[in-house]
Amino acid sequence: MKQQVVAELSTPELKERLIEEQLQLGKLTMNHAVSPIENPNKITAQRKTIARIKTEIRKRELTA
Repeated sequence: MKQQVVAELSTPELKERLIEEQLQLGKLTMNHAVSPIENPNKITAQRKTIARIKTEIRKRELTA
């Protein structure tokens, strides 16, 4: 997910999306631990998406 898309979402949507992304990351890492997944770069991309969402939430908290 790109930063532009993250910035367009509302704060409640961002919080919901953060929970979903964290759950997906947990599933990906568990699957990768059991048997290697085809593209391990998905884990890195997932982490970056979570970081983007957290950054946007924090930015909104500071401006409010």
